[in-house]
This record gives sequence, structure tokens and C-alpha cells, in this order.
Amino acid sequence: MIVPPSPHPAPALPVAQLHLRSYGEESLTHRHDFAQLVLPLAGHLAMDIAGREGLADTATAAFVEPGARHATRAGGENRSLVLDLAPATVSSLQLEALAQRPFLPLSRATGKLVEFMAVALADTHAGAATLQHWVPLLLDTLTQQAPQARSRLRLMLARVEARAAHPWTVAQMADLAAISPSRLHEWFRAELDTSPRAWLAEVRVAQACQLLRTSRLPLAQIAQRCGYGDQSAMTHALRKLRGTTPSAYRKSYLA
Repeated sequence: MIVPPSPHPAPALPVAQLHLRSYGEESLTHRHDFAQLVLPLAGHLAMDIAGREGLADTATAAFVEPGARHATRAGGENRSLVLDLAPATVSSLQLEALAQRPFLPLSRATGKLVEFMAVALADTHAGAATLQHWVPLLLDTLTQQAPQARSRLRLMLARVEARAAHPWTVAQMADLAAISPSRLHEWFRAELDTSPRAWLAEVRVAQACQLLRTSRLPLAQIAQRCGYGDQSAMTHALRKLRGTTPSAYRKSYLA
């Protein structure tokens, strides 16, 4: 039986929940299972993110990765644009880059983008829905990546990242994007300056590093979750791409 398509397609899931917030002088310590960006519009915030202390202000953003314990204390009157990011919004590679440098200096252009988003959010005629399209651009500027177009390639990347443990072949990845393997290689070179296999290797290492930073899972279990045949395969990958071992990487975040 063929089911006809719905005349009303489901709305796209939001990439972020956006809020305008002010913080108090008392230190608020908590954690959550989503990534968060804190972008002060006025005043400053003293923050401790997974043991790393810093100051967020109009020239410096703060990034909290999923599961990281963090404390926030205001230094007087303040106002911030806060983005609670959906899991699929931040790629594994972006997540690793942001987690390694949770206090991010804002360029002048990025600061103007933040100001625009805050004004639009406060405007009841615009609202948060309009700003969903701007969140990927904001993340690109914070991680110093050139703006990249949404396409079938981006959809395929998200699907593969969500199932990194699957033994993906280039042909399977090309099927997801509905193109030939040779065309997929062209897209990867043009958009990401890498190959599908090299990109997948980076994704798996980034996901493994996140679990090493934020969980107490055994190394063998992390290897399995991230698509490695065994723990030694994960160790080989981290040595090659990060110049360290899983145990040493985890220890550096526990120190």
C-alpha cells in the first residue's frame, strides 16, 4: 500500500533555543545535556567551565559543551544572548574546537551579528524562528570557518555523524547524498578540502575525544560507540590525528 505524502510537511526542528537573560551575583552551578553559547550584550560574567575559568563580555563569548559542569556569576548589571543548541546543530569537529577553547574572542563582524540577533529576538515581529538561519553562520564565524551552504552534502554529513559507529563505505555515503562516489569526492574537496574517508576518521576521533572528556565510560566501550573495531584501533587513530593516546587525553582533562 502506498501512503500519499502529507499535504502539510512537518516543520523543521529548531537548531537552537534563543533567550535574553540576566544573571545574578550568586554563583549558579549546573550542567545540561546540550551545548550552549553565552554571548554578553552588556556587563560581564565570571564563568568556570569544566574547571577552566574565564570572563565573558561583549568581546568574548563562552561555550559550554554538553555535560560540562559550569558556574556563572555576574559582575553587576548584565544582559546576554544565550543559545541552547540542538544536538545536530554543532558538528563533532566544531564541538571539539569550541570545547578546547571555551572562551572565544569575537571579531568585529561577529559582534555585529550577535547584536543583530539580540535586536531581532527582542522584536516580536521577528522572533526566534527567523534567527534559526543565522545560527550556523554564527558558529562558522566562532570556529573561523568560511560560511558553507546547506545542501544534500550537509544532510548526508549529519546522518553519517549521527551513526558514526556504522561501517560506512564511500558508496553508502554517496547513496545518502544521491550522487556518485566520484561526485562525492568532488564535493568534499570543494566544500571541506578533504576526502570522505579522512572526514569520517576526523568525526570518529572528535566523538571519541568528547566521550573521553565528558564521560567515565571504559575505553573499549568508547571505541565501540565511535566505530572502531577495538580499543587498539582507537588508540592508533588518536595517535595519528591528535598525537596522543586515549588514556593521556582523558587524563589531561581530569588533571
